[in-house]
Amino acid sequence: MQRQEGAKVCLMSPEQLRNKFPWINTEGVALASYGMEDEGWFDPWSLLQGLRRKAQSMGVLFCQGEVTRFVTSSSRMETSSGEQMILKRICEVHVKMNHSLEYQPVECAIVINAGGAWSGQIAELAGIGKGPPGTLEGTKLPVEPRKRYVYLWHCPQGPGLEAPLVTNTNGVYFRREGLGNNYLGGRNPTEEEEPDPTNLEVDYDFFQYKVWPHLAKRVPAFKTLKVRSAWAGYYDYNTFDQNGVVGPHPLVVNMYFATGFSGHGLQHAPAVGRAVAEMVLEGHFQTINMSPFLFSRFYLGEKFQECNII
Repeated sequence: MQRQEGAKVCLMSPEQLRNKFPWINTEGVALASYGMEDEGWFDPWSLLQGLRRKAQSMGVLFCQGEVTRFVTSSSRMETSSGEQMILKRICEVHVKMNHSLEYQPVECAIVINAGGAWSGQIAELAGIGKGPPGTLEGTKLPVEPRKRYVYLWHCPQGPGLEAPLVTNTNGVYFRREGLGNNYLGGRNPTEEEEPDPTNLEVDYDFFQYKVWPHLAKRVPAFKTLKVRSAWAGYYDYNTFDQNGVVGPHPLVVNMYFATGFSGHGLQHAPAVGRAVAEMVLEGHFQTINMSPFLFSRFYLGEKFQECNII
């Protein structure tokens, strides 16, 4: 499928992998996928600021604050089966301004919930998930904050400039960072290893016992690495199927979602932005059919599982 969409990728045997990257230990590897063209990485913060500045140049006004309340109007609808449904429309948002106890009421026609790790809490403010269990009204947006670590280490004998982003079969990943033999990487914890998301403290023991042994096995030079720094951040983790939520809510009719990408959000952002814009302006997806990502799948129990979360 990747090749059909124009991606220049090839599959490499362990022998081919060793010949191209002599620093890698291919034990346990049956096949490797390698991107031959148009591959690389980007700085997420720089890309975000670039998109932000472009939006501002086109007249978008940014107002930073915390949403504390939605004011809604309601109407009743009867389905073809005779079931009564209550449809809501958000008409006003209360925003608590930074460094202030006051809130600013903002009238609105459309609300796009792109609140990342906190989008589930924002949805609850609009009454989403507040109905009886097992009903559409009682179906929550299953997105919550999950803390993830990124570690930076130095290794003078590590892989050279030709090293790509490497993802191991167990989810441990790394890439070079700059020209000074520095590398960054990490690993997703298992459900049993999930760290406390109420703070952004870094657990260096997690690297010592859960990341480094796998790095050193795959790249023997990493046995002598030295960790220099680390940081923690949040994934907007979709606990249902670890995939994005895109499009309108079926009952809060003017709230649209762009969230739940579980670590892949910025990679998908240009396409998701277009998809949400098409839904808002045209009432349907045009460029790409994003229907599998609609909110309704949570009520219907139709998972669109993403297995490659790193």
